[in-house]
Amino acid sequence: CIQEASLQQYLIDSRWFKQWKKYVGFDSWDMYNVGERSLYPGPIDNSGLFSDQETQALKEHLIDELDYVLVPTEAWNKLVSWYGCLDGQRPIVRKVVEHGMFVKHCKVEVYLLELNLCENDNMDNVVTRHFSKADTIDTIEKEMRTLFNIPSEKETRLWNKYMSNTYEQLNKPDSTVQDAGLFQGQVALGGYNSYSSSYNYRESQSQPGLCGLSNLGNTCFMNSALQCLSNASPLTEYFLNDQYEAEINRENPLGMRGEIAEAYADLVKQMWLSRSSYVAPRTFKTQVGRFAPQFSGYQQQDSQELLAFLLDGLHEDLNRVKKKPYLALRDAEGRPDEIVAKEAWTNHRLRNDSIIVDIFHGLFKSTLVCPECSKVSVTFDPFCYLTLPLPMKKDRTMEVFLVRSDPQSRPTQYRVVVPKLGTVTDLCSTLSKLCGFPPENMVVADVYNHRFHKIYRRDDVTKLSSLERMNLPVYFRERHSKHAGSSSSTMLFGQPLLITVPRQNLIADVLYDKILERIGPEPENGHSEEDEEDTSDLENGSKRDVAKQCSSPAKLFTFSIVNSYGTANISPLPCDGNVLKLNPHSTVAIDWDTESKKLCYDEQEAEAYEKHESMLQPQKKKATVALRECIELFTTMETLGEHDPWYCPTCKKHQQATKKFDLWSLPRILVVHLKRFSYNRCWRDKLDTVVDFPIRDLNMSEFVCDPKAGPYIYDLIAVSNHYGGMGGGHCKLLHITIWQSASHIFVLCGLLSFSYFLRSFIALTLLSPLTDTAYGKNKVDGKWYYFDDSSVSSATEDQIVTKAAYVLFYQRRDEEAPSKPQPSASLGGAPEAADDHMDTN
Repeated sequence: CIQEASLQQYLIDSRWFKQWKKYVGFDSWDMYNVGERSLYPGPIDNSGLFSDQETQALKEHLIDELDYVLVPTEAWNKLVSWYGCLDGQRPIVRKVVEHGMFVKHCKVEVYLLELNLCENDNMDNVVTRHFSKADTIDTIEKEMRTLFNIPSEKETRLWNKYMSNTYEQLNKPDSTVQDAGLFQGQVALGGYNSYSSSYNYRESQSQPGLCGLSNLGNTCFMNSALQCLSNASPLTEYFLNDQYEAEINRENPLGMRGEIAEAYADLVKQMWLSRSSYVAPRTFKTQVGRFAPQFSGYQQQDSQELLAFLLDGLHEDLNRVKKKPYLALRDAEGRPDEIVAKEAWTNHRLRNDSIIVDIFHGLFKSTLVCPECSKVSVTFDPFCYLTLPLPMKKDRTMEVFLVRSDPQSRPTQYRVVVPKLGTVTDLCSTLSKLCGFPPENMVVADVYNHRFHKIYRRDDVTKLSSLERMNLPVYFRERHSKHAGSSSSTMLFGQPLLITVPRQNLIADVLYDKILERIGPEPENGHSEEDEEDTSDLENGSKRDVAKQCSSPAKLFTFSIVNSYGTANISPLPCDGNVLKLNPHSTVAIDWDTESKKLCYDEQEAEAYEKHESMLQPQKKKATVALRECIELFTTMETLGEHDPWYCPTCKKHQQATKKFDLWSLPRILVVHLKRFSYNRCWRDKLDTVVDFPIRDLNMSEFVCDPKAGPYIYDLIAVSNHYGGMGGGHCKLLHITIWQSASHIFVLCGLLSFSYFLRSFIALTLLSPLTDTAYGKNKVDGKWYYFDDSSVSSATEDQIVTKAAYVLFYQRRDEEAPSKPQPSASLGGAPEAADDHMDTN
């Protein structure tokens, strides 16, 4: 495979290749057909593989054997000598590259990596070129010398440029593009300027540990976790003193051949031994991405999930156990907790013995009780971090707009309190009590950026599909003329309409008039009594007269059936004569020219609204919960759900048993993960509750059920913060937009036979930016610092407790590392008084 990796293959269009096989009788035993002139294939033609014939860029998602075939260099040369190539077409040559970590395999790299090249950070002159993952950094440098006419005698350097405007030197000419961790769209600089990087350090007066980490592209989650772990001094000293070198386990099938441990060690040394103000953790991220594909890209991820992977990866890479013995699990069976706990911990250490276990692992006690036979099952399980639930509020406050069917009435903004996990029905019922309109006459819709994202249907009312009328979404678009000779473009504006129209026999002129009625000029304030004598003719008279005046002599707008985003026309309105043919999923767009829009659309009035008295009432301050409340909730007995039962060995069936967690022993470094994300069906919600956690003197002794345990007093050493609504790409933005408390829901109220015009606001801030930062207590001076990617600044204790706190790191006070390095035993040992009954080390 290694020899094959140096080879290259050529792509040939399958259509040409199949015709060639027929011509030579490759697939036929009928030798009389060989050489038949009518099947002569002609020159090799790869036109079918190109998305652009001029640039000869490959189409996306081409499939081997279906769209193209691969032939080695010798076969290609033979075919070219016999048939030639189509004029102007370049050969499509690709390298065979090696893939995989544990099981190697070779694969032809059909699609090359696109890099943006420029000279000396001149972003006004960027040239795009494609490279193979097997190409070397030296290949890129030679290409850049040619592109930018850099003389051969002039010394040059290559640099990665990241989105945070930080740079990292590519200082290994013989390393491959794949090994260097270059990714699609990466900017590479060539020239003689010097930029600070992880290898070309910028000198600073900062003390050890006060080193920022460059954002490589949405990698703040990783930087936050690394800064917290870096301030766990027992682990950092272990790596700085090179104790890891003797303990790397490269044969562990559950490990990563020691590569994660080595990459982390290299990064820790850069952060603590260099004089750099910041470094780029690109090598570390590349290694993580190789073993954990979920972290290989450049999308926002979860800092706690990365931390869990890293602790587990470091443990397996540094596991002192070379061959794990098989150990059968055994229930307590009435034995004393002390004996069962010691047995569980001993068994755990027989298979798992590393610096991570020494520092971060503790022991849970889990008790299950069968509701039928009262069977009690007690087990003890190790843990690496403590995930604590947050007390959830049962209610949430939402702001909604009520848009009445009467076009003369402005929308009204309400503040309603609904169940946390409530339904659309709950929302309508609550609003009904404030506005007096029946909930069954309400329609709820989410609107953003001039279009409907979703129109909600309610299960407890007559389904709209069974009615004789339908809700028709109507979008507003303005036509913008392009330069002469080209077609016009359209742009959405205003708030869309939701019109209830007959399901059958809808006349186009009726729909046209209905829309004009909703957008016609509003009556002047201070109108006369005569104007008020008969307002009931709004639907039939006055506004229609205005509409007809506006529409004479020509129509103000045209209709089209469009997609749900309003961006693509599907067809003109289908008509049978003047009768429209619509289905329940139809969306209509009306296109205006600029002059007609100015004449009949009042933007200021369309966005005007009133506030209900509920909006004027002061909101309750968000409750603050103490960390001990979260711990108490974690140790509270609960009943297992019907979808997560426990198999009772006595009853011989699954039961919804009661379950209780207790803490038996706690580690030297206690990692507390605040469970801020809750899950409900298809969306994920973030709890921004402020958790009041102590900076020092966290006494966990009262929560430890081991009667022989020594004192567990902890001091905070680091905090990972998560700012913003959501993260990680674990959910659909649509649901977040709708259900976040800051979002606005449009509630359309009135008889279903009326038209509903959405002309008020929708929240402009759907999701706040996602950012992860960290606070860390520096071991050298004992002061707090704030880490925000490459920036490091001083912090005070009163800044640390915020609603953004996500992962807390506590160090046991009686285990504070001494100022001078100690032997590895001191790093891994636990206090004798606390743990001698468990024989931990």
